[in-house]
Amino acid sequence: MTRRLFQPVTLGPYTLAHRVAMAPLTRSRASQPGDVPSAMNAEYYRQRASAALIITEATQISRQGQGYAWTPGIYSDEQVEAWRAVSGAVHGAGGLIFMQLWHVGRVSHPSFQPDAGLPVAPSALPVPGKTFIVDENGNGVWGDVPVPRALETAEIAAIVEDYRLAARNAIRAGMDGVEIHAGNGYLLDQFLNSNSNQRDDAYGGSVENRARLLLEVVAAVADEVGAERVGVRLTPMGRFMGMGDDTPEDTFGYLVNALNRWNLAYLHLVEPAMVGTVKDEHFDPRWDAIIAQLRATWKGVLILAGGYDAESAEQALRSGRADIIAFGRPFLANPDLPRRIREHLSLNTPDPSSFFGGDQRGYIDYPFHA
Repeated sequence: MTRRLFQPVTLGPYTLAHRVAMAPLTRSRASQPGDVPSAMNAEYYRQRASAALIITEATQISRQGQGYAWTPGIYSDEQVEAWRAVSGAVHGAGGLIFMQLWHVGRVSHPSFQPDAGLPVAPSALPVPGKTFIVDENGNGVWGDVPVPRALETAEIAAIVEDYRLAARNAIRAGMDGVEIHAGNGYLLDQFLNSNSNQRDDAYGGSVENRARLLLEVVAAVADEVGAERVGVRLTPMGRFMGMGDDTPEDTFGYLVNALNRWNLAYLHLVEPAMVGTVKDEHFDPRWDAIIAQLRATWKGVLILAGGYDAESAEQALRSGRADIIAFGRPFLANPDLPRRIREHLSLNTPDPSSFFGGDQRGYIDYPFHA
């Protein structure tokens, strides 16, 4: 019996040979100055081009959108040229690559912000978490996040435009599409969730208002590059970085139904078991009901990520829970992951000490299976 994982699937204008995708993974290895991808980054993605789809590490759409040290951007000409080398390497190896577009919102630090200002957010609330900054000796360390400032209503249109320009730049850089990162406690997720959004303007209060920014971003990006080349990533029920919503069934049900107005390439949902670090102690048993609700509501291709292995991924596809499974840490340590799954080969174990920052160790030196 042919495994579902290795049956083809259509995603936007593309036909994928199988259903083992590479999830976005922040690795903090962009070259400096300028947060520019390097030849080492191109090699990292080239090695993993056997994925049905590569979704790049989260890539900031502007200086304001950065919140972690050494993450790449897509707002300067130098960054665009460097990313073109990455996409060329992946295409040369027969792969398909979408860029994940990122604005961290409040999960940032003045050292990353223009004029060393405060990070921005829907509301000026404390952030229960840390971010990865550079200390006075040039080392990466985890630092406290300050209370952000609330965005003025008049500032929001410029952020939507930043997403549009970033999407344009991604296509200029040779990407096959883009994924709008609207989860994991970052800006668009902060607007969506009632815990983090206490605004009283057109972007706060009701579900419709809290979803407004994301829908404006989707409209702008789809208009710029074509809806069939756009995916959206959400983390319903996520608790990372202080997220939480009073009525997640209503909030995300409304949002996913609204996203159906575009013929997007896919919707990407992160299972709560991996929204934090590893198995999340805040796992909410309502998730299975919500995934069933969103699966029934969404009319397109659904990608799921969150702690899957080969067996659970196959089960999820066969049950109709998802159409594609995105693997994170297994792909980090196993550049030839699809082959290893197909042939039931052993897996390399990832080294957590090399996840963020550093050189080629724990990045491009994981061996392919002999």
